[in-house]
Amino acid sequence: QVQLAESGGGLVQPGGSLRLSCAASGFTFSRYAMSWYRQAPGKERELVAAISSIGSSTNYADSVKGRFTFSRDNAKNTVYLQMNTLNPGSPAVYSCGARRVCGPGPSDGRGQGTQVTVSS
Repeated sequence: QVQLAESGGGLVQPGGSLRLSCAASGFTFSRYAMSWYRQAPGKERELVAAISSIGSSTNYADSVKGRFTFSRDNAKNTVYLQMNTLNPGSPAVYSCGARRVCGPGPSDGRGQGTQVTVSS
């Protein structure tokens, strides 16, 4: 069973930074591509960033390119989202997702999320 636990959210001022973490368990982490999503109240969930199973490639939504960095530590079964120059806006819940790319195991899963609020 895919288990994902996000942390690091909170209140930050516009222009500030936050680092989110997502600890994974219950599956072979290195066989899974990982993603970060965010969802604001009343809006659809948006894919923010994705990273390959070994961390060799990343992709970002246009809205966060150049400001967010997605990384993973397969030895710690953890992914990180470094968010810089945060823009003010509605609070959003950031959640991480896992998708199996090889080998046996659960196909995918997503965590409960952590809330990020950018406000002065």
